[in-house]
Amino acid sequence: MCRQKIRVEDAVGMALAHDVTEIRRGGFKGAAFHKGHVVSEADVCHLQKLGKKHLYILKMEEGYLHEDEAALALAEAFCGPGVCYRDEPREGKINLLAAHDGLLKVEVEALAEVNLLAEVMCASRHTDFLVQEGDIVAGLRAIPLVIGEELVAAAVKIAQTRGGLFRVKPLRRAQAGIIITGSEVFSHLIEDQFEPVLRRKIEEIGSEVGGVAFAPDDADFIARLIKQFLDQGADLILLTGGMSVDPDDVSRRGVALAGAGEMLYGAPVLPGAMFMITHIREVPVLGVPACGLYHQTTVFDLVLPRILAGEKLTRQDLARLGHGGLCLQCSECRFPRCSFGKG
Repeated sequence: MCRQKIRVEDAVGMALAHDVTEIRRGGFKGAAFHKGHVVSEADVCHLQKLGKKHLYILKMEEGYLHEDEAALALAEAFCGPGVCYRDEPREGKINLLAAHDGLLKVEVEALAEVNLLAEVMCASRHTDFLVQEGDIVAGLRAIPLVIGEELVAAAVKIAQTRGGLFRVKPLRRAQAGIIITGSEVFSHLIEDQFEPVLRRKIEEIGSEVGGVAFAPDDADFIARLIKQFLDQGADLILLTGGMSVDPDDVSRRGVALAGAGEMLYGAPVLPGAMFMITHIREVPVLGVPACGLYHQTTVFDLVLPRILAGEKLTRQDLARLGHGGLCLQCSECRFPRCSFGKG
């Protein structure tokens, strides 16, 4: 690269090789002159008021890219399914957007690899964050004005081997069956309060409740209700209560009798340690502990979007929730814009 320093007065008739930034009182920060602009006599005074005494005229050597060219190459590689960009890069920077509503997935390790390279950077939202169409999910930048092609190619390769660094997975619209367990509720000794909590969360995420049933502390009874919901076409089943070590807590036994495969019980999340997840006939079955009734946000809120995005969570997936799995139970809940679930 040949970079020639030239006085502003001598730049008339020459094309700028980079943007010239202007900052004005009131919050404006942007380009006063864009790359490629041909400097005129009238521009000289403006440039001088911006504090510019000299400009750089660049002659690109082979093997180097302008910052905006590099940003475009990175954006193309970083965008996986459901992620796009719309604006042209400015000053080597470009934002990546959600192309549709869904769950953001970030290749966290690959992102770190890219950021270990010199002269390029990318910052994103946390993985497993619910986003809407048009939301910014990441911002990337080629840091210097000119950057080596080999370095850009290395970042592109890291992303391409993963099919992109970012993707947004759409959520399916589930037909949920809710089973409220507990003899005290079944016999009307106390009024159920769990149904409205779960119904609201199911509907807010775009799914619907297909039916609600009540069961005493009877494993066979619970198993029959699960099978009935499955026969009726439910593709998500939620059970409340009966998840602790009390001798009357038989929800897990009922799930097993209904034909559950591997059952994951316990999650390193507070509130929600006694959470359960399994599958019957490939349908997710979630056991929501009693804390879901008393706490606004629990492990259920972390897991449900991933289930609806088509993920089949493993013991390792649940184990990773421990980092960031402590809800601070703020007086005013700000979830998901807080640390909960952000491992």
